[in-house]
Amino acid sequence: MTRIAAVLVTPGMADAAPPGVDPAAFLTAVAEDTYEMVAGLELVRPVILSAGVPGLDDIAWPGTPVLTIASPADAFAALPQGDEAVVVSADAPDLPPLLIGKLFRELGRAHLAVCPAEGGGAVAVAARLPVPGWAAPDLDEPDVVAALRRQAPGPRMVATGPGWHRLRKPQDVARLDPGLEGWDNTRALLT
Repeated sequence: MTRIAAVLVTPGMADAAPPGVDPAAFLTAVAEDTYEMVAGLELVRPVILSAGVPGLDDIAWPGTPVLTIASPADAFAALPQGDEAVVVSADAPDLPPLLIGKLFRELGRAHLAVCPAEGGGAVAVAARLPVPGWAAPDLDEPDVVAALRRQAPGPRMVATGPGWHRLRKPQDVARLDPGLEGWDNTRALLT
């Protein structure tokens, strides 16, 4: 089975940079931390999806595809061929890898699995590939789970895993837990 784990990076993710921190450097740091978490997962092929953010080749490990997409809506369609995939929002640098594993496990009983974001939207969405025509996951949809369930042609096609947080505003940086491993680049930038 081929599993793909893609990190979606958009320019708006720089908006969470706290005062005094360069937004471009902040965006690079959170994207790199999220990517390193994904790239460290076993049995997945990492991919970076750039929706208008240049320079992401610099954070990718050798052999990792960095794909340019027109918009976040194109994320799943742009992925290389595989059996299952997860698209992870790059503004979740401290996301525990276990939550990605839980999404893939949910695909054993559902077509899509969502890690909801606190405050609305999703941190990550996993899907069997190819993504069904009824599914158009938008990580920024305020109630993405309800929207996907309305679109689904039957019950139990959209599962949810545990939720997490994203960094969308400068005050969200306070959500980062110094006790969690990872997010080294973001941590270094903020201290």
